[in-house]
Amino acid sequence: MLIDDAVTRSGQNYIRSGTEKGRTLDVVKPENNPKKPGINWASLRENRAKYEAMKWAGLPPIEKNFYKESPRTASMSPEEVEVWRKENNNIVCDDLKEGEKRCIPNPVCTFEDVFEHYPDIMANIRKVGFQKPTPIQSQAWPIILQGIDLIGIAQTGTGKTLAYLLPGFIHLTSQPVSQNERGGPGMLVLAPTRELALQVEAECSKYAYKGIKSVCIYGGGDRKGQINLVTKGVDIVIATPGRLNDLQMNNFINLKSITYLVLDEADRMLDMGFEPQIMKILIDVRPDRQTTMTSATWPDGVRRLAKSYLKNPMIVYVGTLDLAAVNTVEQKVLVVLEGEKRALMQHFVDSMKPKDKVIIFVGKKNTVDDIASNFGLQGIPVQSLHGNREQYDREQALDDFKKGRVRILVATDLASRGLDVHDITHIFNFDFPRNIEEYVHRIGRTGRAGRTGVALTLVTEHDWRVASELIEILERANQVVPHQLVAMAERYKQFQIRKETEKGVRRPQRKSPHQL
Repeated sequence: MLIDDAVTRSGQNYIRSGTEKGRTLDVVKPENNPKKPGINWASLRENRAKYEAMKWAGLPPIEKNFYKESPRTASMSPEEVEVWRKENNNIVCDDLKEGEKRCIPNPVCTFEDVFEHYPDIMANIRKVGFQKPTPIQSQAWPIILQGIDLIGIAQTGTGKTLAYLLPGFIHLTSQPVSQNERGGPGMLVLAPTRELALQVEAECSKYAYKGIKSVCIYGGGDRKGQINLVTKGVDIVIATPGRLNDLQMNNFINLKSITYLVLDEADRMLDMGFEPQIMKILIDVRPDRQTTMTSATWPDGVRRLAKSYLKNPMIVYVGTLDLAAVNTVEQKVLVVLEGEKRALMQHFVDSMKPKDKVIIFVGKKNTVDDIASNFGLQGIPVQSLHGNREQYDREQALDDFKKGRVRILVATDLASRGLDVHDITHIFNFDFPRNIEEYVHRIGRTGRAGRTGVALTLVTEHDWRVASELIEILERANQVVPHQLVAMAERYKQFQIRKETEKGVRRPQRKSPHQL
């Protein structure tokens, strides 16, 4: 109102650039504000296909199908295939293509069944000493090598990394154009954390194939060094979405040359809020690429991502699509008071046997530092891992833990995914995670590669909202369910019912479980 009054009294012909009441408005003279032409959105939408064609014109051709089915695999009857899938962790396959369904390839039972025409890969597999493919590998390799997009759902530690890496090597080296003609990297692996990205790069190096060069790009690393490596020319880029998006936006990396894309641990990337960066990255990846997505769970967000970025995929899941902890882990749950947790943790550490190795999972970063320093003052060798630590320190902590220099790692959920340490005997959940999915991933750090493990979880009254879901997980794995946990779940259920009935009258005040 004051601005209107001032303009009226001045008697000059001004234009206001804003009209909302109570808001500061810019006042400009018409001669200093020539009208800009608007964007013709209708025209852009009509010509979208034309602009897309112009963007991707002139790209080199792409080959995807490199699968030669062995006579042994081809001779498997449908009954044999069904029995094999059931016996190998109850593998379930489906074709998500709309319309007429394709035939799901038979699984391969030996490495020779799929890689006999690739002696270099066979040599690497023999060198490492693997006896036979894991269930996810057996079913995924025939699908990926046929050039079909794949969604692989399996618990961590089931061999998903090699399930997409080895077909990726074959895809890269079998393209009709050479690396120089390609004009950039041919394979991109997106991973949620630095630790997982570095682990994938280590696997790439272990199975080095025909001089393929790989580079790991992640936030917290040497940005200038990463740019130098990328610009010199690489075949495989393994990256966290944030840092790759940074290099992409600053034109340090060309993603148009990518023909093989992997979204690794897709559920974790969504949990960490990376979807906007993933969308920006994939704008510059050619649409006729081959895409593989791995995930440990199959929530709505992952389904939406799969529908957006994969074309007519097949899905392979090992076990069940329902959330379930690995059956090689004994799960013990203790319902305790908050003040008892430190004493119970101390007792656990004091009673560790010489060959025991444990991750103690904690909710907050400062609690991680506090617990680790307390153990250090007692002379107990320990390492810590959380997002506020420098990258060098994080790598050192993991290396010390993997090589056994320390047998205790205190960590946040940064260590709950993709951490490939086979000899972890125990998981100690000092704090319960923020959701039941993270609980399952934590549990999956032990009981790996055919071993057994023990997970001890402390639950307090503050965790009552997840009690019923935890009971389901325990029952499905035939574990003991404490009666205190059942009582806690019932109290929370009654609290929810009361909250719903009071909702229409007034907003209820939050009550602690002790008041019920």
